[in-house]
Amino acid sequence: MRTKLYLAVVPAVVFAGWVMAQPSGDPLIEGFRNTEVASVADAMEQLYGTKAYMTHDMRPLAKTKFAGPAVTVLLKKEEHKEGSAASQGMLDAIDAAPPGSVYVMVLEDGLDYAGMGALMATAMKARGLTAAVIDGSVRDLPQIGRLQFPVYSRGIVPSTTIGHFRFAGSNIPVTCAGVRVNAGDIIVADEDGVAVVPKAHAADVLKKAQDLDQTEHQMLPFIEKFKSIKEAVAKFGRI
Repeated sequence: MRTKLYLAVVPAVVFAGWVMAQPSGDPLIEGFRNTEVASVADAMEQLYGTKAYMTHDMRPLAKTKFAGPAVTVLLKKEEHKEGSAASQGMLDAIDAAPPGSVYVMVLEDGLDYAGMGALMATAMKARGLTAAVIDGSVRDLPQIGRLQFPVYSRGIVPSTTIGHFRFAGSNIPVTCAGVRVNAGDIIVADEDGVAVVPKAHAADVLKKAQDLDQTEHQMLPFIEKFKSIKEAVAKFGRI
């Protein structure tokens, strides 16, 4: 039987149904937080010819927009009887993650297993993490909803990883929902999905994405005024 948790945690910013983490103080991270993920994905493709966005089934539990550096965790599928000891490393990664981090967990063949629930979400929020992105499923939706902690996953199930997976490493390269993620890469998310920006390219990608954002935002009133998307594309070169 679960007991109710009453923890004093830093509240997220809630605006018009959106859940947003507190400002990070890092101008680069703040820039990505204020840039549309679609523009970030376009910028990565235009600059580097790279697909930088996760698969369509990586979806948020609630409306959210965030950006932060990745802390990666990998769990390998293996049946065993060692209980939680085999997965202890995924908990250690939470306690070691710097505030502002995005917890990126990959479960090998894990769509039918919950990589996290309310206990882990509570710990992440209490320690000041920005969000979690789970290549697998999650559980405890009512409790996570009350926490207002941003979580993306590829599914929702009532199961556990305990006894079914082993911890295989943290802050190592992983492939999360089709995209390579290294520790420290910037994870950018909104309602459109999740994009990954290699830290070495972050400044250039942000500038390009901001330019794309600005162009598109100029096009919207132009289309409304002249009632022609063809003329807007010809003038601004963006679609």
